[in-house]
Amino acid sequence: MSQHYGVELKDTVRYLGRTLGETIRNELGEEWLERIETIRKTGRASYQGETSASEALSALFGELSDGELLTVGRAFAQFLTLGNIAEQEFNGNLDADSALDTLFEHINVQKSDVSSKEVKKALAKLDIDLVLTAHPTEVTRRTLIHKHGQLATCLQELHGPSISDSERKLIEMRIADLISQAWHTEEIRSVRPTPVDEAKWGFAVIENSLWEAVPDFLRELDGKLSEQFDAGLPLDASPVHFSSWMGGDRDGNPNVTSTITENVLLLARCRAAKLFAKDIEGLIVELSMRDCSATLRSQVGDALEPYRALLRPLLAKLEHTRDKLCAENAKNSGFIESNDELIKPLILCYESLHECGMSITANSALLDTIRRVHCFGVHLLRLDIRQDSERHANVFSELTRYLGVGDYGQWTEADKQSFLLRELNSKRPLFPPKWTPSDEVQEVLDTCKTIAKYGKDGFGIYIISMAHESSDVLAVQLLLKEMGVSWPMPVAPLFETLDDLNHSPEVMTNLLNIDWYKGYINGHQYVMIGYSDSAKDAGAIAAGWAQYESQEALVAIAEEANVTLTLFHGRGGTIGRGGLPAHEAIFSQPPGSLDGGFRVTEQGETIRYKFGMPKLAKRSLGIYASAILQAMTSPPPRPKEAWREKIIAMAAAGRDNYRSIVRSHEDFVPYFRVATPEQELGKLPLGSRPAKRKPTGGIESLRAIPWIFAWAQTRMVLPAWLGVMKAIKGVKDEDTDNVIDDMYANWPFFRSRLSMLDMVFHKADARISAAYDAHLVPENLKHFGEALRDELRFSIDAHKAITGQETIMQSDPQGRDSMNIRASYLEPLHYLQIELLKRIRQSEEESGQSELERAMMVTIAGIAIGMRNTG
Repeated sequence: MSQHYGVELKDTVRYLGRTLGETIRNELGEEWLERIETIRKTGRASYQGETSASEALSALFGELSDGELLTVGRAFAQFLTLGNIAEQEFNGNLDADSALDTLFEHINVQKSDVSSKEVKKALAKLDIDLVLTAHPTEVTRRTLIHKHGQLATCLQELHGPSISDSERKLIEMRIADLISQAWHTEEIRSVRPTPVDEAKWGFAVIENSLWEAVPDFLRELDGKLSEQFDAGLPLDASPVHFSSWMGGDRDGNPNVTSTITENVLLLARCRAAKLFAKDIEGLIVELSMRDCSATLRSQVGDALEPYRALLRPLLAKLEHTRDKLCAENAKNSGFIESNDELIKPLILCYESLHECGMSITANSALLDTIRRVHCFGVHLLRLDIRQDSERHANVFSELTRYLGVGDYGQWTEADKQSFLLRELNSKRPLFPPKWTPSDEVQEVLDTCKTIAKYGKDGFGIYIISMAHESSDVLAVQLLLKEMGVSWPMPVAPLFETLDDLNHSPEVMTNLLNIDWYKGYINGHQYVMIGYSDSAKDAGAIAAGWAQYESQEALVAIAEEANVTLTLFHGRGGTIGRGGLPAHEAIFSQPPGSLDGGFRVTEQGETIRYKFGMPKLAKRSLGIYASAILQAMTSPPPRPKEAWREKIIAMAAAGRDNYRSIVRSHEDFVPYFRVATPEQELGKLPLGSRPAKRKPTGGIESLRAIPWIFAWAQTRMVLPAWLGVMKAIKGVKDEDTDNVIDDMYANWPFFRSRLSMLDMVFHKADARISAAYDAHLVPENLKHFGEALRDELRFSIDAHKAITGQETIMQSDPQGRDSMNIRASYLEPLHYLQIELLKRIRQSEEESGQSELERAMMVTIAGIAIGMRNTG
């Protein structure tokens, strides 16, 4: 990042902050603006280490009323939001093509050993499947996301190359208007969003950003390929496409039902019809030419404007689909059903224009629409289904008990497989017509019936969370078969815990040795790797190595079985959930793991940060594509045996360190409950999914996302680092051959672990954590928090010693500046939250806490926004 751009970003943040200040002054008066400015300056001094400033914040907040605390919280949460918008717009203005430029410089045949043939082979395998998921801790309301998008657009216009003074004034008036609208809008939802609300939010991301970004990205990629290798993208190329969990992910979410899934499928088709109708309408306006090919002429007769004559019926069908498909009691007739209905007339126009010497027109808006069809299609995106393995097993337990053949749940794995394979090969129905299952079992069956009803084009894959054995996969395939699914829907086991990751090679070897199964999957297997629960289970270093080893083994197993393997990465936006910059994340994977494509979850706020604006989205797609192509043409090295020995020792020590605290220490759970706002998080109406898998469960059933969210609020960020550097330093202290230094210099996997910690340690703040403890933790538990902070300080020093950095984030000044810009706004929110937690916990028996709780929600949301992640 150039100095000029850094200054511009800070100036934009200040400008937006001043505008918000004017809004506050207009509503609340000069005294309130001065109070907030005093708090901001005191917060900055506190962040810079002035103890007296921290004490002043605590004292001031202790004197304010509940309502006044709410106003302060709202102000600083909105300051942080505006800072994020400024940064998002700034990043969108960075060279969107730089990642691709760097890639093609790297693989240019004149400059490297990579041949043109290897590049074309990698391109043929390029398959980026981005899976949009609702974030259970997404804190921003959709109405505000819309206003924020408008604000980012205004900033783009304001920073345009040449605008007049009058234009600037109009834009600044609009910015002030939007900031005022946001200030006067309730930022916290009154009720949880429904799964349909979440799905609509995902559709809006496509409509407002990806619809434009995808063809722009493909045009850029095509141009560079043609320029350097004389081989552009094929017309039907779809190197990037989108799937979704919104409306399909029912794991632990009772609000996602078969009816919801059906509604989301129909809504997606209506939204796709709306977007394609707009495209076709634009093409009809432009394609006024009379010359056409004989093939096209045979379709339209003697029409004077043949292209328009061909496309008008398509437009009418799209409009009918858009307006009627989701209407109540709509009859299934006259709707767009398949991609062929869209693509055939478009290709006919495209080929005709080329034949008649109008290639420039063919390769303009028409080509963009053709590429959108191949990327999005009539279903807009492909809906994944996810369900817990226990729910499938319960179906067969109920059934076998009804049939009088025992209890499936009590059978051995061998007996389960024998039963499932026998029924999979059977031609008779398994489920008795008069059987009345429980509601839970019926819902699983209804989901499979919905899949059968709507066909394969609208669906992605079926994911089994908490998959443990081969029978978990076979059980789903039998359910799909019995409910009428007539095509081989891909079924992916999700290996999440440390034990399941380690056991995954055995599970997949067993499956691929079953003749029926091998024939059924038609040479293509999906496996999902869980990052969240494995890290929660065993700590970051043990989970990271287990993920690597399992992927490495699965790649080898698939290769031996002559099966294409697509690894699906369940990464989140945060470090504790596998979150890494895309380039590092991809290079940290084992060699060969990208040959079957790259599939990854994109969650909640990370969708906005990566894909919320067309320029940002194009840049993000370029980063993904360049990293994948580079990893395929110049793969990372396989770990040396000496590296393996060291990382295995680190992983074992890291696991033991982590579990000795989280699982075994008697003070851990009591400390976690009082030192973080974990219990208060449950009151925040965030995503549609409950915070716990089991409503009555304790900390062990807490989902990985709110688990991480709670620790991030206090700036301890504990799940991402606990036990890791202790383990690494312990192994390094016995390393007389400098193996660790070799690993750091030459092994992307190991380097990425330390890179993640670099970001973690910059976000962690022992001072803030100590402030929470001082006010909220009883005396008998304070020693525990101090011991954790001692390990945090030790870990930071050990990290700097290994990486050779004098300061954290020294190698990433842009990332460091990004956090520092928001730091003085974040600081007051922490002290405000501490005061609110004290008041809420002291007044638990009293009524009338609505203002207090609302203020609490605002601080939770504000800190999450300032940290640039939640879970």
